[in-house]
Amino acid sequence: MFYRRRDMSGSLFQQIEKQQISALEEEQEKEYEQLSEKEKHQIKLRELFLSRQLETYPVSSIRGKCQVTLLSEAESLTNYLKRDDTFFYTQVYDPEQKTLSEADRGEIRVGQRYQADVPMQTLDDPFVQDQRRLEDLETLIFSPENDLNEQQIEQYLTVAKSIGTYARALDCSGSVKQPSLLMSAASASRDVTIQYAMDILHECNYDIAKAVCRLVPKSGPVLCRDEMEEWSTAETSLFDEAIDKFEKSMKNLIEYYYFWKTTDRYVQRKRVKAAENESKLKQQ
Repeated sequence: MFYRRRDMSGSLFQQIEKQQISALEEEQEKEYEQLSEKEKHQIKLRELFLSRQLETYPVSSIRGKCQVTLLSEAESLTNYLKRDDTFFYTQVYDPEQKTLSEADRGEIRVGQRYQADVPMQTLDDPFVQDQRRLEDLETLIFSPENDLNEQQIEQYLTVAKSIGTYARALDCSGSVKQPSLLMSAASASRDVTIQYAMDILHECNYDIAKAVCRLVPKSGPVLCRDEMEEWSTAETSLFDEAIDKFEKSMKNLIEYYYFWKTTDRYVQRKRVKAAENESKLKQQ
């Protein structure tokens, strides 16, 4: 449900005024400052405050239909003054704790506010040596200067892949997603297993016996997974089918996904999921 300003405690009014401006983008803030006092007052009347609480009212209490959306960073505030029964929100109100928080707004983090502040280059002279200790700025994760030859490293990686395959055989939850031995062996040969094995080998000072013991501790063989194993066989089949059917490139999918996260549909879906999870916890 949503709250109006008049429904909230008086102690929050000052916080509302402060957070309303901070929630606006730079262009929206400039637009707000240029509005007349009457228009500013009307904008305040169009702002609602989302609450996670759910309440049920009889049909007889319904007075009409209105539209409430999360204020988009690319949207003009005056658009809400031109349309009847249209409201926006940027903050979430907790009526029990009497607190306000920012709404779950998806955004693409591109722009000046998300860029790192790079200091000016002080070493203009290319012949001046860097006085910093590079050892303090770097972390060595592999050194070719060890006593192992290429064949020994390949044999060690083969053992690591075998351990990964065995770990998948012991994992009951993973057997549903990767039901065949061939798929488990292929997953155990992916980069995540090889990289972890090489990291362990470096930490053990290139002692293969110690590294293998680290891969098979008392608790059982180490299982390394990447994103490819998060989906079941049925889910990957549906994904492949959708790619073939709609012919969308990965660029299209990524662009649409991140823009979709900025829409009100995503916020509504996230809110429904949160309510479902809360309901499940209460039932337990």
